[in-house]
Amino acid sequence: MKKTFSLAFLLLGILFNVCLIVSNILEVKLVAIGPVVATGGLMLFPISYILNDCIAEVWGYRKARLVIWTGFAMNFLTVGFIQLAGLLPPASGWEHQEAFVQVFAATPRIAIASFTAFLVGSFLNAYVMSRMKIRSKGRHFSLRAIASTVVGELADSIIFFPIAFAGAVPFNTLLALIATQAGMKTAYEVLALPVTIRVVKYIKRVDNSDVYDEQVSYNPLKLKQL
Repeated sequence: MKKTFSLAFLLLGILFNVCLIVSNILEVKLVAIGPVVATGGLMLFPISYILNDCIAEVWGYRKARLVIWTGFAMNFLTVGFIQLAGLLPPASGWEHQEAFVQVFAATPRIAIASFTAFLVGSFLNAYVMSRMKIRSKGRHFSLRAIASTVVGELADSIIFFPIAFAGAVPFNTLLALIATQAGMKTAYEVLALPVTIRVVKYIKRVDNSDVYDEQVSYNPLKLKQL
């Protein structure tokens, strides 16, 4: 079968990777949004789920799987280079070594949490999108986008916060973080739906692609099945 190049898929894949990497760096900061405690990554991370929805909807689970693993690999490289930069001796006169190390000291723990939560949440998100599309025969995109996000984001938050912050923040705060992050990220998806719907329709039209995963393997490790 002839493989064709898709500029739209390339651009969405790049944006997915950028949002994932930057949001994981920002996760080390807890922020207050009124009475609600959240992480700095809240600004960007939900966009990766929206992009995951778009990719799974237009090109199917195979392409979503490819982008998820690409994001995982690029985030792993980013964390590695950050740690390497922290280990390098500071230049004479540069007085911010302690601050640099202190800010990024949590990165390995955050990385383990985010890697695990990201893989589970993203694959669940893509799986739910794919299965619901088949069952609904392509109808009700809004419902599929919201349902997949609820499943993916909830799984992500339940895994991420205990690994990342257990012992560092009070237990009640941990529970509040899980609930508020999952809720706020889902609300983010709902608010972005009008834009997401138009983007998906546009890409389907110009890319001439609308994949149904009738015979796909949902095994996350089948990387050769693209």
